Amino acid sequence: MGVALLLAPGAALAQKAAMTTPTRPLIIAHRGASGERPEHTIASYTRAIEQGADVIEPDLVPTKDDVLVARHENEISETTDVAQHPEFASRRTTKTIDGQSLTGWFVEDFTLAELKALRAKERLPQLRPANTAWDGKEAIPTFAEVIALAKQHHVGIYPETKHPTYFRSIGHPTDALLVAQLRAAGWDSRAAPVFIQSFEVDNLKRLAAMTKIRLIQLVAARGAPADGAAPSYAAMVTPEGLRAVARYAYGLGPEKAMLWSGASATPLVRDSHAAGLKVHPWTYRAENVFVDPRFRRGDQPAAHGDLVGEICAALGQGIDGFFTDFPAIGVEARGRETK
Repeated sequence: MGVALLLAPGAALAQKAAMTTPTRPLIIAHRGASGERPEHTIASYTRAIEQGADVIEPDLVPTKDDVLVARHENEISETTDVAQHPEFASRRTTKTIDGQSLTGWFVEDFTLAELKALRAKERLPQLRPANTAWDGKEAIPTFAEVIALAKQHHVGIYPETKHPTYFRSIGHPTDALLVAQLRAAGWDSRAAPVFIQSFEVDNLKRLAAMTKIRLIQLVAARGAPADGAAPSYAAMVTPEGLRAVARYAYGLGPEKAMLWSGASATPLVRDSHAAGLKVHPWTYRAENVFVDPRFRRGDQPAAHGDLVGEICAALGQGIDGFFTDFPAIGVEARGRETK
């Protein structure tokens, strides 16, 4: 049963208002409830909504006919059954994406109709074997389908534009497609239940000129934006760098490791808030292989660590929201920390 069926109309509207003007940390369902269902499927997003997520996160890539669909990467062999379709065998190829050579099948080489013939599968079967029970059952959703689901259940959306410079270079610019779909949904203001995120800089600056929707600058512990707009992510999270980000963005989405130096908090949350930025770290996953070493339980990579404890530690720093593959655990952690 979905959240919309559990909430009275007034309660559903109150939930939407709370997401629009957050008064407590947002629970952002990373690729849906991807710890329990194959990522970026309607089943995964629906499970996240059932568990109490405030926002669902679709990563977006364009098809050959310029329809935005929800996939974390444009190479789809790890998340779909494309390799089992002999009619698409000739589409296998090698491309360079953001400086990395990849071999497989790519969304931009398929029309939407062709993609809809594929079925999703679990990306991490060794860590999440229970999720493989859903292999072959779910189609690749379009962004329009994700928007419809979010509206039906009164939750927000948090789309990420994947590889925007690459897609512009091959004639598939995604920023305008994204803004057009959001406007068609009635969302083009700071009050909209939407955040747009990107690891690149220049496309966020373009988006800032195209829409009033809140923008989130993603940063990683290593490396630099693929568009070359900054020398490194490290330079972007200095006090000066954060002030520059705040000129076009509403918030910062840092890799969760950037909040800590060992067991001590770094100044990142404090400095971001001083610059006027909200902070939404990524990504809180339950398996030991992903959990901060302080919160691991046992030595089995797939076993679950103390994810509640790890999230509570971050909440104690004053973060404004967080990405998680396990929204139910996120709800539990937020409940403990905000009592």
